[in-house]
Amino acid sequence: MSYSRRTLSLATVILIFAALATGVWWRLRDASGGGGGETPAGPVPAAATGPDGLPLPTSASAFPADAPQPVVGAEVIRDTLWIRVRAAGQAEARRRATLTAQVEGEVRGVAVRENDPVKAGAALVEIDSTEYALAVAQAEADLRAAEAEYRQMTLFDDRIEDAEVRAQRERIARARSGLEQRRVALEQARLRLSRARVVAPFGGRVGDLRAVEGQWVNPGTELLTVVELDPIRVQVHVLEAQLGLLSEGRRAEVRFAAYPGETFVGRVQTVNPLVDPETRTGRVTVVLDNPGHRIKPGMYAEVALDAQAFPDRILVPRAAVLERGIGVRRHMVFVYKPRDERSGLAEWRYVNLGRENDDYIEIVREGPESGMLEPGEIVLVDGHHYLAHDTPAAATSSTTSTRAPCARWWWPSTSTRAAG
Repeated sequence: MSYSRRTLSLATVILIFAALATGVWWRLRDASGGGGGETPAGPVPAAATGPDGLPLPTSASAFPADAPQPVVGAEVIRDTLWIRVRAAGQAEARRRATLTAQVEGEVRGVAVRENDPVKAGAALVEIDSTEYALAVAQAEADLRAAEAEYRQMTLFDDRIEDAEVRAQRERIARARSGLEQRRVALEQARLRLSRARVVAPFGGRVGDLRAVEGQWVNPGTELLTVVELDPIRVQVHVLEAQLGLLSEGRRAEVRFAAYPGETFVGRVQTVNPLVDPETRTGRVTVVLDNPGHRIKPGMYAEVALDAQAFPDRILVPRAAVLERGIGVRRHMVFVYKPRDERSGLAEWRYVNLGRENDDYIEIVREGPESGMLEPGEIVLVDGHHYLAHDTPAAATSSTTSTRAPCARWWWPSTSTRAAG
């Protein structure tokens, strides 16, 4: 059965009007509070404020007032604040020797492989020594002939009573027989023979092995390298403006790209008094223990060098300090005040800041704020960004005091330690 176009158009208009009427009816029904709709909201509460009467950010009331918030705390400490100099560096062996051939000949034996440990004096490469052994034998025979000629020339000199005359005849006999020349020639032959055997100049490990059996080498041909890796040095290039802050013996923290997240601790060995006129940097040498030989020469390093020390300072982790205020920004921390073994309150406290480094900030009494911290108090370092004054905080594990620069403890997880 088919319908005309007019009939279909009329049906469409009727459906549209019916839908509009239904929508209006539902809207009027909700406005009158019928049908189980939501009741109108009550009065809007006043904005939360801090202890100074300033309004908090709107997110400060996002947490229920009676629900303890899990946070992370750290102990306020009294310790030395170190200002550090940061620079890039590169690891290098404490001792490094590139061994070359001293004589020509065919390589008859290679006793080591790359990364093999070797002791001082150990044989590494053997060069064919047949020719040099024959030269030693010839020099020994020449020396014996010269000694025989010398004895013949001075056979009856012991009968000469004048000592000066005997000494003069002895000098003449030595020169004519060639005795001294033959002795020097023998020592030279023995030296060439010893150089056919390449030995380790000191204990270390083998690197850059180039020698292979059957290879013909000439004097100066590179054979291999021996490096001493424990301890290892890191050459750091420091800007000239910061060189005056450094001195030998200061602590250094080194991080290598090969070992992300791991810190190696060493000491400043030397500060080069010369400055590179092109880069305007000076070289500082740091020495690290490297018992497992994990640090390899050539590794890139990021180094933090202890430069200036400010003893007996009140310190908190950088993460503990927040900024609050409208217009004028003020620094504050949350201090944890325990109520029992498992919970407490986050107390809002404005503070004055002093010097700082990458990890810690000094809290001082001088300044516009009256708040101060004391060693042993606990400041929040995580989970505290949107808290209000006296917000309940949940402590699901007991806190313990420690003198380690900034001992941290997590709620509800187990305790950890921050890098000093």
